[in-house]
Amino acid sequence: MQLDLTLKQVKEKKCLIEIFGLGYVGFPLAVRLSSSGYKIRGIDTNPTRIKRLQSNSLMESELSLKQEFLHSRDENRFELTDNSIQTNTAKVGLICVPTPIPKNKIHSDVNVISAVKNFLQTCKAGDIIILESSIEIGTTEKIEKLIESKGFKVREDFGLCFCPERIDPQNKKWNLENIPRVIYSSDDITYQVAQQIYQNVNNSHLIRVFSPKIAEIVKSFENAFRLVNISLVNELALLCDKLNINVKDVIKAASTKPFGFMPFYPGAGAGGHCIPKDPLFLLESAKKFGLNFNTIETSLTINSFMPKYIADSIEGIIEKTGLKKMILVIGLTYKPDIEDLRDSPGFRIVKELLNKSFEVTTFDPYFKTDLREKYIIENNLEGFDFKELNDLNDDKKIKNFDSICIVQHHTKIKSRINEIYAKSLVPLIYDCGNKLIRNPQSKTNLKLLGS
Repeated sequence: MQLDLTLKQVKEKKCLIEIFGLGYVGFPLAVRLSSSGYKIRGIDTNPTRIKRLQSNSLMESELSLKQEFLHSRDENRFELTDNSIQTNTAKVGLICVPTPIPKNKIHSDVNVISAVKNFLQTCKAGDIIILESSIEIGTTEKIEKLIESKGFKVREDFGLCFCPERIDPQNKKWNLENIPRVIYSSDDITYQVAQQIYQNVNNSHLIRVFSPKIAEIVKSFENAFRLVNISLVNELALLCDKLNINVKDVIKAASTKPFGFMPFYPGAGAGGHCIPKDPLFLLESAKKFGLNFNTIETSLTINSFMPKYIADSIEGIIEKTGLKKMILVIGLTYKPDIEDLRDSPGFRIVKELLNKSFEVTTFDPYFKTDLREKYIIENNLEGFDFKELNDLNDDKKIKNFDSICIVQHHTKIKSRINEIYAKSLVPLIYDCGNKLIRNPQSKTNLKLLGS
């Protein structure tokens, strides 16, 4: 009965939706739902983020949502806070918090459990929780037990879903509005509630599965697929280095096959908060049954090896040519044209170079100096010292370096990087993305990964 009333109020948009986590998943979701007429309570434990959003200040990656965000704020449909509240109307909790890589007795579900407990403190019969965060296999069932420990009965007077996020930042083709979503729902009414909510997100393009474990494995397997193929092409790039052929020529030729092949491209390794982490959930689950997920183990090893290989290659060239160990590392985000610097291959290369006694300076247009300590902690660089360059526009400053390592090719600095190469401002450029086009007029030694 209570879930029927929730469905009615969700259809009429007379419910409250609490969204936990206002990062790259939760914030766009909150803006979209508030713009669709729902009352949204955006909850985040980061006081700096809440304060920034309350002052209507958006990051560059959020600016496309500014008009909708400001309109929702003006209409009092988007509240920003750090806690859940009680309400007489139906309430739905969307959990979009980050899940850390488990280490040092920190479990991956620590933030999810915290957000769920926050919601349960103020919930009532008929309310619903929808998990969007990447989670370890078995977590949804764990959440169900937590809900029932509060006196509710999932499927009877409380709803539970797992609808893992599918976000690819800066993807121009596939975005929040058109990416289909896999969903597990505890019951049919809760599924109808989810359909109503996601109708305003991706036109309810939901693929329902009837086991929470299936939905959990799907999310981990999707990113394991990417990890394995990125590692495969990176290992191919190492071979092409030795054969003195360009791995991109191999990929281009292989891509002419109209079936059974999907191109992946070489780089410094997969970073960010999904690809290096989500496959670990499959790995850990397999170990519980005495199984070895060797494909993932090997791919993780290759992924970890790439920054060392790149640093070794740069050092080898430096020693052969007699250059100084003064290097500028460009591109510290985990992929081009985004602001996210978590688990970045660029920082891993910095660490390897510092271990080799290089004097390292970094540049990234998305690097925020006031967040330096945060970046250092997130990328395990405590105790390491490196400098930062404010911009790339001063030729004299660029000439102070004997080498440049380009990890990510951000669109906004593409022309300047090409200019630095064309003007031969440094003796050596190492391109981890194999994207620069060789210029026979340049005196700079250009080394492309996989060539």
